[in-house]
Amino acid sequence: MARVLIDERDMEAAVLVRRAAGADGHETILVGGADEADLHLGGDEPVALVLTGSPDAPATRRLLSTADGHVPRPPVLAVCEAQIARDLRGGERAEEFDDIVGLPASLEEIQVSLAQQLERYELQVVTGIIGRTEGIREALGRVRMFAPVGTTVLITGESGTGKELAARGIHRLSPRRSRPFIAVNCAAMPETLLESELFGHEKGAFTGATSRRRGMFELADGGTLFLDEIGEMPIPLQTRLLRVLEARRFMRVGGDVEIEVDVRVIAATNRDLREAVRDGTFRRDLYYRLHVLHMEMPPLRERPSDIHILVRGFIEEFTRRHDREFRGLSSDAMQILLDYAWPGNVRELRNLIESMVVLAPGKVIRPADIPAEIRTSSGRTLLPVRAGGAAADRPAGGDAEDGGLPALRLPEMEFLFRTLVEMKIDLEDLRTEFERFRRRHAVRDGNDEDGEDVAAGRELAGRELRAIEIASSDWPESLSGRTGEPDADDGAETAPPSIELAPGMTMHDIEREAIVIALREVGGNRRRAAERLGIGERTLYRKLKEYGIDG
Repeated sequence: MARVLIDERDMEAAVLVRRAAGADGHETILVGGADEADLHLGGDEPVALVLTGSPDAPATRRLLSTADGHVPRPPVLAVCEAQIARDLRGGERAEEFDDIVGLPASLEEIQVSLAQQLERYELQVVTGIIGRTEGIREALGRVRMFAPVGTTVLITGESGTGKELAARGIHRLSPRRSRPFIAVNCAAMPETLLESELFGHEKGAFTGATSRRRGMFELADGGTLFLDEIGEMPIPLQTRLLRVLEARRFMRVGGDVEIEVDVRVIAATNRDLREAVRDGTFRRDLYYRLHVLHMEMPPLRERPSDIHILVRGFIEEFTRRHDREFRGLSSDAMQILLDYAWPGNVRELRNLIESMVVLAPGKVIRPADIPAEIRTSSGRTLLPVRAGGAAADRPAGGDAEDGGLPALRLPEMEFLFRTLVEMKIDLEDLRTEFERFRRRHAVRDGNDEDGEDVAAGRELAGRELRAIEIASSDWPESLSGRTGEPDADDGAETAPPSIELAPGMTMHDIEREAIVIALREVGGNRRRAAERLGIGERTLYRKLKEYGIDG
């Protein structure tokens, strides 16, 4: 049973809550303010706080602040008039309360609300998964549902989101809680060693096997085996694991006797196993065997309101461990943490808080105490993009170990953008070159099968060249070099450049002549020549080399 603290400001509502909680066997205590409530919060016994006064009153905010000082925070319920409850549920402050009950309410309604919130609080204590956002509530709910059964569980999520905490929570709430929980990292060992670790080996099975050794499946008999990073397991071992999951039997390496075990397997991965199945790096039948019960751990960036709670918990843990005195973070420092994308998720936040607690010179962590890579990336870090279908389900980022793209900062994005623009320009130039090549060869090549001969091609080329000669008299100023101002010597306008067309000239020859004229007009300045010709400077460089022009 739990201890229920009841705000006595609205005595009628307080009496109703006291009757409901007492009927379920909970200890009930009426409190007159934040200081009195703080005396009864904390400790090993589950506790809940029920507020009956106005949600906007200063006393309510002080009570909420007192509850927020405890990690995990005890459940806070608001019991108020129906209209106030409706406004509160639809307002910005709804997330400050774990549940909101509108009056008039029955005893059963209050009892159900208290039972649900106290159960979630106990789950946080047991699992160590701290948070109040919807993603964490869903994860805790699945831990509670999966625990009583013995079915295989697959836990997915980015690195550092707490997959092992969820697995341990399932074990601690299960009937196997008194038996071993053994964790194995499948990515930390080579194939031969991992096989021996999982299934054991007989004496003499391989060089160095000087005695018989029991594997993790035997050691976890009756309990739970947690296979972390299951997506990194080699294909041959996947085959053996599938057989063990199906038959509950295996043989040690080098052995000839089957061993029967009763082990619940919980697997975890930060990879998209569906994509791995399509790539052929993960067995399809093993995927379906593991994917009986599935839960996803949400990344930290999707639950920023939990950062306050996690930071308080980590500071409390590390100040006690390292014997340091800290009051917390300044508002500016906390804002930096809220703006950061946390590619390493809760693990990254935990390690950061420990380093700041140890290294910060004062009793309050300030922006200067936060590492530069966090400060400079704050608010500008891109999120990881996971391969396969996951990219469509969540914002794009992980870290390298998540199998996604690394997070990029603004200067890197600007560089990539400029590169992509240049690539587009080069592609346009290439398309233009191809069209010129196609036209040139259509003129040069005879085609007897279609009834076209070389003479006809030359006649077509002659018509095109005459059209170009006529059009050259109306070239734009950027190419012709015409300025419209009189020449300093004779007062006449500068004559447009002209191309001397000779019989047999090709488009290739004309283009070369146009480049020569443009270079001559700008005094050999390649950038200006490219502008006059309407092509890219890189394209001009290539053509100078192709035509052997000394620009």
